[in-house]
Amino acid sequence: MMKRRYGAAILIAILLASIALVWWPRRPAPPSLVVGELPAPCRDVGFEAVSYVVCEIDLRAQSIEILHAGADAKPFGSLEAFDKAMASEGRPVLLAMNAGMYHQDLTPVGLLVEDGIQKSPLNLADGEGNFFLKPNGVFLVGKDGKAAVMETNAYAAVRPDVAFATQSGPMLVIDGQNHPRFEPNGTSRYIRNGVGVRDANTVVLAISRSAVSLGRFARLFRDALGCSSALFLDGAVSALSDGERMIVGGKYPAGPIIAVSAKRPAAE
Repeated sequence: MMKRRYGAAILIAILLASIALVWWPRRPAPPSLVVGELPAPCRDVGFEAVSYVVCEIDLRAQSIEILHAGADAKPFGSLEAFDKAMASEGRPVLLAMNAGMYHQDLTPVGLLVEDGIQKSPLNLADGEGNFFLKPNGVFLVGKDGKAAVMETNAYAAVRPDVAFATQSGPMLVIDGQNHPRFEPNGTSRYIRNGVGVRDANTVVLAISRSAVSLGRFARLFRDALGCSSALFLDGAVSALSDGERMIVGGKYPAGPIIAVSAKRPAAE
């Protein structure tokens, strides 16, 4: 009787293994591993054994806006909801990425400027968490169409005339140097996204396809992407879409959102 039971158990195990071999390859990949053709400004980049999607935005050909709420004054809440809202308004978007940290009600933790109007003030306070790992900073597009990443105190001193701005933290790269409090490759690792500026006309967005430390993420911007200044936007909820589908990330909540679109031709 024992041998029969043992034999039956082996047959069941073989049957289950066979079913698993047939079923396993058909499972869809997790959202963070989506592969395929990337939008024109984007490419896959490997750096220090981590894969990233990097999107280089030429502000002479493309426009960047930082948006938070729809016509009903309610936060979009996610990239998927944002993409649907833009499509319904006939405003095609090339790329969308979460653009800074937010409170539980999705309001920004720091500065938010939309279309020249300040929606949330600059936050100079001290506190816990990545946002307050100082120096933190501001990504902005000025009313002159030029982009910059500035350390928060420098922004407060200059108060530039901006069209769009979002505050986050920590800074990743400051005048060509990595944030002084980063370890080379610390144990805190998440899928992360950030923004750097190579020059006044070139904005670089990057998001990792797998977990990465802040130190390694900063070196990506400095050493591989040529950005003398770069700002961390968020981790764990990082996401990137092409206006129709998620490229990296899933149905995560989002506060401020960076939106990239083709620049409209000047009116004749």
